[in-house]
Amino acid sequence: MANDSSFLFAGIRFDRKKFGADIARFQKKDSDTDSAMILSAAEDEGEKTIEPLEEEKVAASTTKKRKRKGTSSETVEGFNVFRSSTSVAQSNDEVRVIEESVELYNNNKKEQNKQLERDAIFRKQHNIHVSGYNVPSPLQSFDELKSRYNCPSYLLRNLKELGFREPTPIQRQAIPVLLQLKDPEKGSIRAVILCHTRELSVQTYRECKKLAKRKKFRIKLMTKNLLRNADFSKFPCDVLISTPLRLRLAIKRKKIDLSRVEYLVLDESDKLFEPELFKQIDSVIKACSNPSIIRSLFSATLPDFVEDRARELMHDAVRVIVGRKNMASETIKQKLVFTGSEEGKLLAIRQSFAESLNPPVLVFLQSKERAKELCSELAFDSIRVDVIHSDLSQAERENAVDNFRAGKTWVLIATDVVARGMDFKGVNCVINYDFPDSAAAYVHRIGRSGRAGRTGEAITFYTEDDIPFLRNVANLMAASGCEVPSYLMKLRKKKWKKHRPKRDSISTKPDL
Repeated sequence: MANDSSFLFAGIRFDRKKFGADIARFQKKDSDTDSAMILSAAEDEGEKTIEPLEEEKVAASTTKKRKRKGTSSETVEGFNVFRSSTSVAQSNDEVRVIEESVELYNNNKKEQNKQLERDAIFRKQHNIHVSGYNVPSPLQSFDELKSRYNCPSYLLRNLKELGFREPTPIQRQAIPVLLQLKDPEKGSIRAVILCHTRELSVQTYRECKKLAKRKKFRIKLMTKNLLRNADFSKFPCDVLISTPLRLRLAIKRKKIDLSRVEYLVLDESDKLFEPELFKQIDSVIKACSNPSIIRSLFSATLPDFVEDRARELMHDAVRVIVGRKNMASETIKQKLVFTGSEEGKLLAIRQSFAESLNPPVLVFLQSKERAKELCSELAFDSIRVDVIHSDLSQAERENAVDNFRAGKTWVLIATDVVARGMDFKGVNCVINYDFPDSAAAYVHRIGRSGRAGRTGEAITFYTEDDIPFLRNVANLMAASGCEVPSYLMKLRKKKWKKHRPKRDSISTKPDL
């Protein structure tokens, strides 16, 4: 076998002379390295052979091709096993950015946790309890209205002129929850405030006007005249304040459009949610159909049935409670006085006024008839006394309230019509001449004293008829930190019902 033949073909005889011409015809030049092998067919007595040619050159050719592929400069985007110095630098930069982002996130998280701790301590100091998601930090001072919310300077000036030095506990938390002050806008009504009485709506209107001084906020009070004559299609109003019935009539007569209202405020909501008033506010709630509306409920007491209805109106709500739920303020000194009979009550109040009359004083009775009787009796004692009840005209009721606020009246006798929401600054004493008919009535009555952080006093007269419900008031007193005689806490507790027993008339005139 020839020397250039593969050892695989050893033993096979191949006549190169005989087939020399054929070999020369098919043999490639040495410089041609593109072919891997040449197939030669030789017929010699029926035998066939296959001969590889230039084996070493073929191997070298394939090796060169592999090297070219291996050193190709093309890379797959996003993945490169053999990184250049540039890509390594880029990778280090990416890692550094990620590390810095993680560090920033951790620092922010730590600061948020620290802020939550500071908020919790501050709320505990002011007896504020919150629940809900994303509750904002409470206000440390009114100055934060400027720094945190960029409120205009005129508002801070108005607060200062009105004597608001520090926020009350409820103001500290409720303002951040609801705050979204904007400049006046043209068009529809932006906010609706519902109050259960005309007196409270007038008071709310007056206070809103004071806060909006120096700014052209259009604040309107729904009066009979406005309801009768106003063209609500051209009604320039930012804040509308009304009782439920009047606003319901405006909706029924299709005089007003509330579909773009942004804020709906229900003041003294526990009273508004009672059956007789809830029918009236239901149409108002439905008329305020803006899907992004913010609803807020305010009340000194929150019975279970109100909470149930509130959950139907609001989802994911934030709840703010100052003190303990349905409890009286701890700044009020509370006292129970046994008078024995109706005559004893009249003697007790006259003796109290003779010894130490510290006006202004509010006196509550269970009916307008009894309120009139007591006013007539005290008028003989040279006491500047007045009375307010539902039989008076709107003008007469407003005059009675204004005179009491101005100090012209020392003692104002009232029914529960002014027990809720009415803000009489500096009321020193509240006297429950007639025992309250519910826990809520008691809390609202005495809450007219000790407002805005001030101290106050509450005296509750009781007779033999009131003893079955005495334990209920004693529990409220004890819960707010007042000292209660141990014997009162041993009395049997009776479930609250409307407690309005028939009482003798108030008079010192002897029966004929």
